[in-house]
Amino acid sequence: MNKLIKIAVTDDQVMFRECLVNNIKSFGNMEVMFEAGNGLELLKAMNECGEVKPDIVLMDLNMPEMNGMEATKQLKIAFPDVRVIVLSVHGEEKHVTRMIQQGVNGYIAKNSELSELKNAIETTYHNGFYFNEMVLKTLQSGKLLNKTSLRGFDASSSLTQREKEILGLICEELTTPEIADRLSISLRTVDGHRNNLLVKTGAKNVAGLVVFAFKHKIIDTDL
Repeated sequence: MNKLIKIAVTDDQVMFRECLVNNIKSFGNMEVMFEAGNGLELLKAMNECGEVKPDIVLMDLNMPEMNGMEATKQLKIAFPDVRVIVLSVHGEEKHVTRMIQQGVNGYIAKNSELSELKNAIETTYHNGFYFNEMVLKTLQSGKLLNKTSLRGFDASSSLTQREKEILGLICEELTTPEIADRLSISLRTVDGHRNNLLVKTGAKNVAGLVVFAFKHKIIDTDL
């Protein structure tokens, strides 16, 4: 039996949150560990849920007491392994930029189809990030990357050819076992290269590596 993906849902709109929880339960391969109405409730629940933490946190942006921006920032400090997908009515470039700065792993609109939500959760769980077409087009246009406020994506040293190769495969959404199989190397070697990429680029996670790849034109994706 496949492991259920553990989800936490954070949104102050009760009706929307309840509908979201019910839909997630209908996916079959996921379970909702807990719900929160704002960032403070989320962090409190995270501290109280023991050793077993959610794999994915679905995060609204506009919430009272502590919004999604601040909640994500604190969550990433306290629980760096938990992956955050922003689920918001805001699709403007400035919101995408600010959330990527905080290290989010995915970003989709609240009016997205349920199939995209399911895909976003599964892709983020298995690959570490999910950027939909809107975000990728923003990255490809260079507008987001030209923001002087976007920190953490300047390489501290040049990447090796193998690191660029692995970065390209990460951007193709290949998992660690798939990369290892494609390149005929061990899982540990792939993990080592990924860690080196994170150190060299200053990225907070694999989503940040994708941003770096677009910025430095390491990959050329036609959308």
